Amino acid sequence: MLIGELARRSGTSVRLLRYYERVGLLSAQRRSNGYREYDEDAEQVVGKIRMLLDAGLPTRLIRHIIGCANPDGSLTACPGVLDTLRSRLSDLDRQAADLASTRALLVQTMDTLTPQREPA
Repeated sequence: MLIGELARRSGTSVRLLRYYERVGLLSAQRRSNGYREYDEDAEQVVGKIRMLLDAGLPTRLIRHIIGCANPDGSLTACPGVLDTLRSRLSDLDRQAADLASTRALLVQTMDTLTPQREPA
């Protein structure tokens, strides 16, 4: 399928598809006229890329994960990937705890303030 068709099917812009190809997340064959031609499974690959990006993973890690896909398209944990994902999850948990603490302090501060009365 051509890039326009893949964009339509996947709901992804042509520009993003070209970017995915440039960073090694997606591959296409080139026709004699220079047009990109993608395999039928490209739509599923783009879906996986979008899911992994939405999970906050960097493209370098996504490239590694996509590279370990099984022939049926399912993903397998390559060596080191689970450790990297666990580390990322720990970072997110720390950030969430920090935000919760900051939020609690803000609520506490707001509770101690006396509202200013409007002049009569």
